Amino acid sequence: QVQLVESGGGLVQAGGSLRLSCAASGRTFSVAMGWFRQAPGKEREFVAAISWSGAITNYADSVKGRFTISRDNAKNTVYLQMTSLKPEDTAVYYCVATPLVAAARAAEYDYWGQGTQVTVSS
Repeated sequence: QVQLVESGGGLVQAGGSLRLSCAASGRTFSVAMGWFRQAPGKEREFVAAISWSGAITNYADSVKGRFTISRDNAKNTVYLQMTSLKPEDTAVYYCVATPLVAAARAAEYDYWGQGTQVTVSS
């Protein structure tokens, strides 16, 4: 089992930045991790993922060049640095983990955090 706790969400103006963190505990060795988000009335969508080593990253087209995923395995923590935020980035952001590859499909992920709200005002 893997437990995930997100932090760092909040309210920011368009063009601003936020960094989300996700602390993992439990059987964290060799898990890929990532982020999904869900806006009100919309489907949950993939944001970014990173392999255990950090050598492989995967981003949704909508965030490429603006968001950066990274991890610190010594701290069992994954980060999502978000820059040039837009109102359409407003959503609840969920941290996810899987013993498999850093995939973009929600079904690939066994473990989900509770989510953290990100609100971008125009």
